Amino acid sequence: MATILRSPKAGVINPLKMSAPLGAALAFLGLDRCMPTLHGSQGCTAFALVLLVRHFREMVPLQTTAMNEVSTILGGMDNLEQAILNIAERTKAGLIGIASTGLTETKGEDVEGQLRLFRQAHPELDELAILYVSTPDYLGGLQEGWAKAVLRCVETFAEPCPREAGRVNVFAGPSLTPGDLECLREMIEAFGLRAVLVPDLSGSMDGHVPQQFVPTTMGGTTIGELRSLGAAEYTLAVGRAQEPAARLLAERCGVPYECFDTLIGLEPSDRLMETLARFSGRPVPARLRRQRSQLLDAMLDAHFFTGGKRVALGAEPDLLLGLGTFLAGMGAQLDAVVTTSESPLLETLPTREVVVGDLDDLEQRAAGCDLLLTHSHGRQMAERLGVPLLRVGLPVFDRLGAAHRVSIGYRGTRELLFRVANTLLAHESGHEGGERCNDDLRASLAAH
Repeated sequence: MATILRSPKAGVINPLKMSAPLGAALAFLGLDRCMPTLHGSQGCTAFALVLLVRHFREMVPLQTTAMNEVSTILGGMDNLEQAILNIAERTKAGLIGIASTGLTETKGEDVEGQLRLFRQAHPELDELAILYVSTPDYLGGLQEGWAKAVLRCVETFAEPCPREAGRVNVFAGPSLTPGDLECLREMIEAFGLRAVLVPDLSGSMDGHVPQQFVPTTMGGTTIGELRSLGAAEYTLAVGRAQEPAARLLAERCGVPYECFDTLIGLEPSDRLMETLARFSGRPVPARLRRQRSQLLDAMLDAHFFTGGKRVALGAEPDLLLGLGTFLAGMGAQLDAVVTTSESPLLETLPTREVVVGDLDDLEQRAAGCDLLLTHSHGRQMAERLGVPLLRVGLPVFDRLGAAHRVSIGYRGTRELLFRVANTLLAHESGHEGGERCNDDLRASLAAH
């Protein structure tokens, strides 16, 4: 059992954690015709917008209530009202997702009360859906902000309704990329089921070229699908942070659920297949059985290169659990493990200790490791330590295709395994075998 430690530093050096408002905004990006809005200063929104654009390399709709010194002191009702009116008039959004920031939370804004007053003053906007999520920067991180947004969707929209045969809700966490979500939908549909993902970044942030410009999100979970969450026959929660939303839906609408802490690896993928086969009454399709066989072969090939390797890992709790458990299963040693916030799952990781801290804490513990896994802000650390970096999580802004990487299920786990092994091989050939290869080349040229 791992010991959970909290970094004793008074400040943060080279942050690992992304903020909760960013997590909520990212979740809102997976809802159709939505305009995510941060209730705070323009600077907070600008920073989040730049980070998301660099990661996805796509247009990202994100607005702000533009709080300043005066509105922060006197109250932000006017800013909030004007922001909603502007968004409604200029973007024709069907849904506005509002996430608070540390600025308005510290001030103590009664946003729920302000929104009730707004509804009374503007009955012409009754058809406009507005979601508000309390996400102070100083409480939790990306994963927690995302989970609060999903929970809010269930609280606001879900009502008991007639069952829809073969429908499955999927509450997936931010550790899944749009590519992962697309892969998960394909696996569910292979059993003859219909998957409704909440939220669905694979429909909005998958990098497609639209037929025409739309100022809001393009694709994702529709409001109609949110209102009919209670029609599903089953719910899959991917990531422990998504369980509260699945539990609330079960209590309110009687939809049974099952929680998967991760879908990375052979055993979690087998469990998913067993669950889908049991629920659908169909056998596992031959295509997925073939992918399982291919994963087994890849594990046999790769364990020579991953076994005994010392790994340093820094990520959000749900992603950390999936990657850490899988790498340990491939024979790697988790020598340095740092995460962003506490979770009951962290104690189950096969390592001595897990530190809730930043990338500086990871760097202090990663000396002598063979591989580093974290997001792109760890690249300078990797250079200083002379350790190869495999970029995971968010943000990944110095490589293309981060949103399309697949790491779940049989196929995704195989691709992840190859990325890990090839990163190790490239580093070893570039450092240990490079001079020998050059000597061999020079000798060959001299002989001719």
